[in-house]
Amino acid sequence: MDKKDIKILQAIAEEGINSPEKIEECTDIPKSTVHYRLNQLREQGIIKNDICDMDLSELGLSITVISEVYAEFGEGYHETVGEELAEVEGVNQVYFTMGDTDFIVIANVTDRAMAESLVSDYESIDKIDRTSSRFVITRVKNESHPINDFGADTLADALIEE
Repeated sequence: MDKKDIKILQAIAEEGINSPEKIEECTDIPKSTVHYRLNQLREQGIIKNDICDMDLSELGLSITVISEVYAEFGEGYHETVGEELAEVEGVNQVYFTMGDTDFIVIANVTDRAMAESLVSDYESIDKIDRTSSRFVITRVKNESHPINDFGADTLADALIEE
């Protein structure tokens, strides 16, 4: 990985583009180089797909629910409970965490009834002791591409092996 790869990844993330022609326009990296680099990034597993981002609010999934889930400790519980949480309809992200909370679960729903059903589904999982959920009132930041949270030089310094 080098600075050109980072510029390409940032163009993809910032502009929501994936065509070599448009990336060339944003980065001034020749289209043939962009095409070659995109293939390399795909082969390395850094770029996984060409999916389009969606505005969940416009889609109607405007309520984000963030839940802390407390589970009964046991061998492998982080995998079994985590997998069961991930299977709950509407769940977007599941994180096994350190500290008092076992899991953080993020879901997007249409209304309060759907949120209530979601929490009920969590609590029906056998090893879950309790949950604590919050509704997001205002999104201050919702960056779907964390690469946008860093400057190119910061990423280059951290990622490029010399």
